[in-house]
Amino acid sequence: MRSVRATAALGATLVVAVALVGAGLAVLLVLRANLIGQADLQAEVVAREVAGELATGTPYGEVELDDEEDHPVQVTDEEDRVVLVSKDLRAVTGTATSGVTPVPAPSVTAPPSPGDDDDDGDDGGDTARPGRGQVSNDDPDFSDGTATVDRTTADYRFAAVEATTPDGVTLTVHAGAPLAAEQEAVGTVRGAMLTGLPVLLLVVAGVTWLVTRRALRPVEGIRREMAAITASEDLTRRVPEPDSRDEIAALARTTNETLTALEASVERQRRFVADASHELRSPIASLRTQLEVAEAHPELLDLPGAVADTVRLQALAADLLLLARLDAGERPGGGTVELGALVREEVSQRTGDRIAVAVEAPEGEAFEVNGSRGQLARVVGNLLDNAQRHAGTSVAVSVAADGRGVRVEVRDDGDGVPEEERERIFERFVRLDDARSRDDGGAGLGLAIARDVAARHGGTLTVHRADGGGAAFLLRLPRRS
Repeated sequence: MRSVRATAALGATLVVAVALVGAGLAVLLVLRANLIGQADLQAEVVAREVAGELATGTPYGEVELDDEEDHPVQVTDEEDRVVLVSKDLRAVTGTATSGVTPVPAPSVTAPPSPGDDDDDGDDGGDTARPGRGQVSNDDPDFSDGTATVDRTTADYRFAAVEATTPDGVTLTVHAGAPLAAEQEAVGTVRGAMLTGLPVLLLVVAGVTWLVTRRALRPVEGIRREMAAITASEDLTRRVPEPDSRDEIAALARTTNETLTALEASVERQRRFVADASHELRSPIASLRTQLEVAEAHPELLDLPGAVADTVRLQALAADLLLLARLDAGERPGGGTVELGALVREEVSQRTGDRIAVAVEAPEGEAFEVNGSRGQLARVVGNLLDNAQRHAGTSVAVSVAADGRGVRVEVRDDGDGVPEEERERIFERFVRLDDARSRDDGGAGLGLAIARDVAARHGGTLTVHRADGGGAAFLLRLPRRS
């Protein structure tokens, strides 16, 4: 049962079995009801024929009991005494009495009671019985029983019809109809069902097994390819996509999309590790060289240079740790940050910048967003650092409402960013001016960190050309909910 094919085959077989058993029982019940209904009709017809003869005053010995073997008849009076039976009837059950020996009835009956009106069909005021010379119009009573006719015992369906003779004697005629045909038909149908059901279930199970196997064949191909990819660690491989447009084809496409994203992520991590190692090697090597020279020649120690390399190494390590946390899925806190105040505070701390930053942030309006104050401060600081690095004479930052969000724009009057490079600059360790010195150009992580933090806060970070020339970085964040 660990196989999907086995589960599907068993489930389909059980469903079909339940459906067939239910349908078979319904067919048997309907068939039996119809056949019993036919037997009831036959028994009623015979009972009313005999009752009609008795109601007309025909003597018991002269009543015609045709087809006595198929339709045995027993007639009883008001005291359940047998007054007439079919020829060769040896035993009977299911009627008012099991007697089969006629008992002579009184030849003279009591006169009708005063006020008895034959035209009204009443006998002694008893409205439950038919009038003199009449047969009851009520539906007959039916019962199941057996009868032995000429040493042959069989099951019968008996109908009981009342009739009143001209002498005022109320008789009950029990006429039977054989149930052999009903039993034979029901037995034949039941036997056919019991014989055909296992065969049909085997066919259903086999067909379901084969169809499921064929349907799941692409899944097996996907599994084998995934196992091969896992074993070889070759993320450039892809699972086969079937030509069908079903769920399995969608699974294959989704799997390949996942492999593509995984390949890109792994490649990104590899580049990140390689670039990080390359960036760390330079300040570490420089610092080591300065320390080794200082150890051999203390008088040649370049203390400011060692401090600068240490600061640079510390900043790079902090950037790498932040990127690692972001890649691990770290989410910002649920605090509230007022961007206007954050921008003014960040600018006020940058007294050593070569170009003063102009701030456009109305103090009378609140620009509140959800997130981490420290991470958003890092975004603003990185954008200002980038603007200071490329600006000619001016740097400006503005905060304003933007529909349901808040926008922070940092502008400079530098050379700007070529349109074809406006996405690449947000990649890690990317510098547009490769000839620029590392000290002046940084490690190429500031803009990448800024965009990642913006995305974690549900916002965006883009770049376009400023109105007066240069670059304009636009940060959009949703307002506090």
